[in-house]
Amino acid sequence: MPQQQTATTETGAETVEAAVRSQLSRALGGRRGMAEAAVPTIAFTVTFLVARDLTPALVISVATALVLLAVRLVQRSTVQFVLNSLVGIAVGAFFAWRSARHGGDAADTALAYFLPGILYNAAYAVVISFSILVRWPVVGFMVGSVSGDATAWHADRQVVRLCGNLSWMLVAPCLVRVAVELPLYLAGKGAGDASTMIAALGVAKIGLGWPLQVAALAGMVWLLARNRTPVTDTQVAAETA
Repeated sequence: MPQQQTATTETGAETVEAAVRSQLSRALGGRRGMAEAAVPTIAFTVTFLVARDLTPALVISVATALVLLAVRLVQRSTVQFVLNSLVGIAVGAFFAWRSARHGGDAADTALAYFLPGILYNAAYAVVISFSILVRWPVVGFMVGSVSGDATAWHADRQVVRLCGNLSWMLVAPCLVRVAVELPLYLAGKGAGDASTMIAALGVAKIGLGWPLQVAALAGMVWLLARNRTPVTDTQVAAETA
């Protein structure tokens, strides 16, 4: 049996847990990145629910995003997370605009704004759950990106199990959002007065957005703090297979 040796990755991490923490931080942008993704969306949702008009909601949310974008440009740092929020707003606004174009009233337009978020979370949960069930959890590719081999991690059962558990924590917020928002959306579609359901959807979108993501991240950090799996376990297993 070849002797295992621990080595640092490109990020300076000596363990799988440290490598995944580093990649998660990059993917989510830390506290600032999550805030930048959430604030313009919250601005759009609140304004849209109050005014029931796309124009002021778009103006306020885009203006908020542009301020955040300008700060990033001045600091010469990544604008990825601000742009992500703008894409999400644009998709929701398109659905709302399309509903209005097809004769939908203010309630139909408001409900349409929430539909793409529900569909996205459902699709995200299905894809990641499938990756876990076939034992190729998506978090494993984060390990591969820092260990220098995209698939070598899969040779180590311990790493696969860890990455599977972490991937379930990515699925959980999506399942909660769909479980809460889809019944509200369907109830709104079937109600004579959808105002209550629209308001509930707005509260759910904000309350189950950034706060739930932070909770999931905290759970992942807790899980990662429990073990120390040398990154080179995956490399050695691949080399000796």
